[in-house]
Amino acid sequence: MTWSIVAKDPATGQIGIAVSTCAFAVGARVPFIATGVGAVASQAFVNPFYGLRGLELLKAGASASEVIGIVTASDEGRADRQVHVMDKEGRFAAHTGDTCVPWAGHLIRDHFSVAGNMLAGPQVIEETARVFASEASLPFARRFIAALRAGEAAGGDKRGKQSAAILIHDGEEYPLLDIRVDDHADPLAELARLEAVSRERYIHYRTCMPSRSNPSGILGREEIERRIAESMAAAAS
Repeated sequence: MTWSIVAKDPATGQIGIAVSTCAFAVGARVPFIATGVGAVASQAFVNPFYGLRGLELLKAGASASEVIGIVTASDEGRADRQVHVMDKEGRFAAHTGDTCVPWAGHLIRDHFSVAGNMLAGPQVIEETARVFASEASLPFARRFIAALRAGEAAGGDKRGKQSAAILIHDGEEYPLLDIRVDDHADPLAELARLEAVSRERYIHYRTCMPSRSNPSGILGREEIERRIAESMAAAAS
């Protein structure tokens, strides 16, 4: 019922997951990321413990392939599950269960993986991967959106569309960007609109928030507004 991308941006070090489906609130179920640890996307007959347990295993030093082996071995429903994982070394692994609703499958590339089930055909993830690879010059979030749109144009979820999400982490424990479209007639268009709204002010304000290097963040409204204005001007130039 879903296709998703798990990726690392070599230029920025950011890690992210983007997902689209014909089901409600996919962003609340599929993507799991821990900064400095890795990322897990659990889908098909979603098992949230793949994400929760997967991040625990990655934090303990397990590789992406080891995580796949461990979480599926203890799950009697593994044949109906789909999961793909990126570890802290940037390695990828994936599992598509034998009884996932067709079309179902996954692709692994150097810096990303794509997986999907209940799709119109293999062209969905192939086009998603092709565009994600070819649009490396785009900012990370917009690259995700372009790739998902390509997959949708190739047929997408064969039942239709309802929700989509993007989750991106940089060097902080909390997300750089976490946008979700839970129920919409055109979720990728709405996701693109929200991403554009994030660039109007939020992304610039994000640089003032508490961080590892400055746990209190920038204090004082005048200083925050000055920095936001500088960041917005730099982005526009």
